[in-house]
Formats: sequence, structure tokens, C-alpha cells
Amino acid sequence: MPELPEVQTIVNDLNKKIVGRKITDVWFDWPKMIKSPRFKGLIKGKKILSVKRRGKNILIYLSGGLLLLIHQKMTGHMLVGKWKVKSEKRETAVIPLEPKDVVADKYNSYIHLIFYLDNGEMLALSDLRKFAKAILGTVEQIENLPELKKLGPEPLDKSFKFIKFIKLIKPERRKIKQVLMDQEVIAGIGNIYSDDILWEAKIHPFKTANKLTQSELKELFSAVKEILAKALKMRGTSTSDYRDTAGKKGAYTEHRLAYQREGEKCPRCGNEIKRIKLGGRSAHFCPNCQQIA
Repeated sequence: MPELPEVQTIVNDLNKKIVGRKITDVWFDWPKMIKSPRFKGLIKGKKILSVKRRGKNILIYLSGGLLLLIHQKMTGHMLVGKWKVKSEKRETAVIPLEPKDVVADKYNSYIHLIFYLDNGEMLALSDLRKFAKAILGTVEQIENLPELKKLGPEPLDKSFKFIKFIKLIKPERRKIKQVLMDQEVIAGIGNIYSDDILWEAKIHPFKTANKLTQSELKELFSAVKEILAKALKMRGTSTSDYRDTAGKKGAYTEHRLAYQREGEKCPRCGNEIKRIKLGGRSAHFCPNCQQIA
């Protein structure tokens, strides 16, 4: 699932590419993706005012006091380009018209939602597993959705200070990796960056959060800021389906410290990176650098 660096990269791209454009039409072939009635009728003719991120959600502010929330879920990502929708015998094909602008790879085959823009460009949502969703409502309705209201603080915000971090982590009796991935504690961190953050801070993923020392908490707080900022600068990680709005992979993929490095040498000590299971998810760590005791 795209995490904070990937979603923020998409948001930054969209602010450059689609803000100021008017939505002239909408096409979709997977109605379950659309979570709002009268979706097409309400959104046609609306101007795109700005694009923001909250947690792993993309928020597209529109004229007329409307707000469009898009959550890419596990395999979704947004693309900007030009396609032709071709339907034959109940089968729909989405064909790229300008491969030089949008990488003509398998992801074009999984486009299920297209917003046509007044400059001839299109904003598309590609999703292999069809779990992504789009919700349209008033700004007040969307901003007050429980899934947004319950999110924890944004870790890269200047207002997110060490004292707030301590108050969130110290009472927790869960394993620290579980806490870092809990969106109600801190928004935007998932499996990829929790692994690398814990490696950077030299903390075992199974260590209980309330057992962390003051020194460890400081290292962890610093690692959260450092790893997320670095990944954002490199435009995210593409070990799975994530692509940016031009269909390109994120460069952090080649700079991962622990995530999916099982069997490889630890970049710090040379010992072998191990993988363990935690609540149905994998955790990658160095047993030498990240000791639980």
C-alpha cells in the first residue's frame, strides 16, 4: 500500500499538473469503487482548486464546495496522461495514446476511473485489485469522515514535536512496529517505512513500546523524520505496484535499509537481515543491530 512518501509524491505532482483544470467528464467501469451517489453528475464541470494529503488519503478540493477523497488502498495509483477507452463484447480496454507521457506498462490495463480535463489531459486511477475508493461530498462531509477524524498526527509536520511523540508512544503496550503502523497513533507509516525507521533507530520490531528508553525514543523520533523525508525526496518506493503520476518508479526502492532485504547483508554491520511474522505482516530487521534486550 502506498505510504506517506508515495501519496505525498502523487499530491505534489497533481498540484503541478491538474490544479486549475475543469473536469469535463467522468468514466468508470467498476461502480463499487465509487462510494457516492450522483457522482458523475455532481463532479462534471467542477474546477480543481487544490490537492492535499491526510494520512494515506488524497483530497482533491473542487469548486462548488465539493471535496473528492481518493484512497489508493493496496495496489492503486494515480496517473496523468491520455488514454482511449475501447469496449468490445463487454470487455473494456484502456489504451494509452501517448506512451511517452505515461509509461505504457501493465498498469494501463487496470485503469478503472478516468476524469477528463478541459486541456485534453486525463486523471486516471489504476488499481489491479480494485480495492481503491473515491468518495465525493461537501468539504464539511468529507473532512469529518470518521476515517479522517481518527487519524493521528502527520509525522513530517513542523508541529509534530518530540514531546507529542513521547505522549503517543510511551503508554503503548504493543510491539513498537505495530504502534508505528497504527494510523490512529501516527498517520502515513506502513510496513515499508516502519522496517527502515526501526533499523535506523537500532530498535527490534518486537520490543514493547512502553519499554523504550528515553534515548531510544529520541533515536526513533529522529528516524521517523529522517526516513520519511528521504523517501519523499526520492519519490517513494516501488517494490510493488506504486508508480508516480507519469508511471515512473520511486527511487527509494534501491535505498531500502531493511524492508524486503531478507538474506542480504545489513548495511551497517554486515550480518544477515532476517524476516519475522507479526500479526500477519512481515518485519525485516538485523538481529545484531536491533537486539530486543
